[in-house]
Amino acid sequence: MKYAPRRLLTDTQERILRCIRQHIADHGQAPTMQIGAAVGMRSRALVHYQLGELEAKRVIAREPGRWRGIRLV
Repeated sequence: MKYAPRRLLTDTQERILRCIRQHIADHGQAPTMQIGAAVGMRSRALVHYQLGELEAKRVIAREPGRWRGIRLV
């Protein structure tokens, strides 16, 4: 099965991705609430939206219903 190439990430998405990578490296698990604080977003809805965009671009995968269910692809 062929996949579409990854689309370019926005600056915000790059910052979120770096935050996720760093948190996994430091703590061995994906961040949750820490993402918004790390990238200066106060709205959980905006963080959720950006995670959906990263998932659509196949940069991360999320496991539904699982706390800290973000994985890097």
